[in-house]
Amino acid sequence: MMRVLVVGASGLIGSAVCAGLHERGMEIVRVVRPGSAPSSATAGQTLEVDLRNAGPEDWRPHLPDIDAVVNCAGTLQDGPGEDTEAVHARGPASLFKACEQAGVRRVVHFSAMGVDKAQPSPFSRTKLEGDEALMACDLDWVILRPSVVLGPGAYGASALFRGLAALPWLPLMPNTGLLQVVRLEDVVRTVALFVGPDAPACLALEVAGPEALTFKDVVSTYRRWFGWPAAPVVNVPTPLAGLTYSLSDLAGALGWRPPTRSTAQKEIVRGAVGDARAWIEKTGIEPLALSDALTRTPVSVQERWFAKLYLLKPVIFIVLSLFWIMTGVISLTSGYEIGVDLMERGGAGVLAGPSVIAGALADILIGTAIALRRTSRIGLYGAVALSLFYAVAGTVLLPELWNEPLGPLLKIWPILVLHLAALAILEER
Repeated sequence: MMRVLVVGASGLIGSAVCAGLHERGMEIVRVVRPGSAPSSATAGQTLEVDLRNAGPEDWRPHLPDIDAVVNCAGTLQDGPGEDTEAVHARGPASLFKACEQAGVRRVVHFSAMGVDKAQPSPFSRTKLEGDEALMACDLDWVILRPSVVLGPGAYGASALFRGLAALPWLPLMPNTGLLQVVRLEDVVRTVALFVGPDAPACLALEVAGPEALTFKDVVSTYRRWFGWPAAPVVNVPTPLAGLTYSLSDLAGALGWRPPTRSTAQKEIVRGAVGDARAWIEKTGIEPLALSDALTRTPVSVQERWFAKLYLLKPVIFIVLSLFWIMTGVISLTSGYEIGVDLMERGGAGVLAGPSVIAGALADILIGTAIALRRTSRIGLYGAVALSLFYAVAGTVLLPELWNEPLGPLLKIWPILVLHLAALAILEER
């Protein structure tokens, strides 16, 4: 049985490659970043390796009995825990060197379309560096440079197109290039063909769909698939588009990974179109048009739910973060006397002031935790616990708050439900 080591196995392409190769009877060794190992049972072995720090000596123990390596690792932009240089260039170079030393000759490496022609961002520059590192090795290498990859999994661009399709209008960013979107199934079939020891080698292939589509065309195709009527188009003014990219960069600095960061702004100008003739000739694959591929896949209620929730998710997390932070700020400033008065009415006495301050600081801490991706789950659970505490304490100390016209205690319950919804949609993959 052929054993294949797949790096970046938790991503959109990597997870599909693992499933596709396993279905074809191969044994899969999945390599994921530390802390992202799948919680559910998966066939084969799973390894946690940090590409940012792994040298050839870290890879060699995992390569005995490996017949081929598929590198699907990638990241859009630098940020907390994200390093394009390490993930695209330095880390893969170490992996390729280890393959040379261990005698693993077959390496299939994912790059990106157009990186050999222009490098408008660190993403494309480091992708090209990774390609060059592989081409310099004495290996049977194949470099795949796909256009935007779309498939059943909803992550990155695949998720963004679905989310935009659910809006009552279609916002179009300025200066977007054409896209030859390619289906994930065709990408997986390509990998399955090239991991074999007798497959062609020393190839760099552009992998693209059969048609060049505008951004509007792609979103409209998804909208028709959902069964929704065409949406009016709104051209986003350049200043507003710049603000959107800047706010997405801010979210990236907090650990989130929106697909609309400034790297996307730079890369999307040139689009993702290429010459797929060599790929089609070498593989015999006839890529499907997006509309044809979607027609073969029945749309489900899960798809519609996801599309409608996708762009609502950042709104939920922004609102919850600001709610807790501003509640704490108000309690320490203009609302301080009101808070002290409530505590005194409840019998807190000399502890009234310190109680208000402690509660305000707890609110700010929870809001900050929710805003940071790394601590967001802890912050949400903390918010639920603190909300329940406020409900119980308010009932014991000031039960009349249940009868006040503005319902300060009644409003805790819809807030709790929103936190539970946020927990349900927190994971990105």
